[in-house]
This record gives sequence, C-alpha cells and structure tokens, in this order.
Amino acid sequence: MNIILLGPPGAGKGTQASRLVESRGMIQLSTGDMLRAAKTSGTEMGKIVSEVMDRGELVTDEIVIGLIREQLEGDKKGGFIFDGFPRTLAQADALAELLAEVGEKLDAVIEMQVDDEVLVHRIVNRAKEAVAAGGTARADDNEDSLRIRLMEYYKKTSPLIGYYHAKGDLSSIDGLASMDEVEASIVKVLG
Repeated sequence: MNIILLGPPGAGKGTQASRLVESRGMIQLSTGDMLRAAKTSGTEMGKIVSEVMDRGELVTDEIVIGLIREQLEGDKKGGFIFDGFPRTLAQADALAELLAEVGEKLDAVIEMQVDDEVLVHRIVNRAKEAVAAGGTARADDNEDSLRIRLMEYYKKTSPLIGYYHAKGDLSSIDGLASMDEVEASIVKVLG
C-alpha cells in the first residue's frame, strides 16, 4: 500500500507516518531525511545532492524523484508513505509517472485537516513547554515563522488537495484530534 499524507507544517504527518511504520511495516519516505541520508551515502546520487546542497542551492525535483526511485526499487515491505512529497502539482505528476514506471500505484491520499489558529497555538505552546522543561524547540516554532510556513504550504501544496480529489484518491480526516484518534481515522481510510 502506498499513501501520501498531506497537511500543513505541524499537522502531525511525521508522527502518524512513524506509527504506520511501526504498525504496518511501511517505509516512510520523508524527502528531508532522504536528502540528508543521500548527502552522506557516497552514492552517485548522494554526490550530486551533496554538491547542490553545498552550493546552497535547492535540490531539483529531478533529484528528489531520483532518490524516491532508488527507494521504490528496493525493499517494498508494507508499502510507502510519502511524507512532505509531493509539494507541487509538477511533483505530483512526476510521482505518478514514476509509480507507473516501477509498477506501483497510489492507494490513498490522506489530508490531515487543521484549523490554522488552533495549530499555531498548539505548536507555540508545545515549544514553550519544551523549553520550560529544559529541552529545546525548533527555531521556527514561533508564531511568525509558523504563519510564513503555513502561507507557503497554502500557496504551493494546497492545490494538491483538488488534484487528488479529482482523481478520487483523497480522504480528509481531522488532524487536530488526539494522536490515537488521528491514527484510527487513517487506519479506517486504509482499511
């Protein structure tokens, strides 16, 4: 089973992906994690990623698709969770082409719907609690940075909701429910 988790920053996609990895043996494909791993891998693709990142440039869609191709051609286990990819309509088209090339398909796209104000409040408070407890918080877990990240999400990624809805792949769930309730909603969608 191959799925995409969609939702704004802080909606809990990574947390839910981790739970699916644990419960279903799926493989989480987080583009950020894949880029960091590729940079230090020593592979041809890794060398390209390292050179681009060392120059301070953004990694192209072609490079990201190449990294995903490497993963899809490896051990498939319980399927793949695309976390943070695709982010644009061009990436969605590229992913569809890649899946077809390697004989895979997309089984579900799950949108984790959230109320922006509640999400911002929750993340800012969580960051404050972490710091108060002697821990650390992400540097961009403050209200101004979160609002900028949300605006970027809505400009670039939210068109995917209509795209996947039109294809009949989209299911929407309440991303602000408890972690267990969100997980139960995802499991219900996946069947």
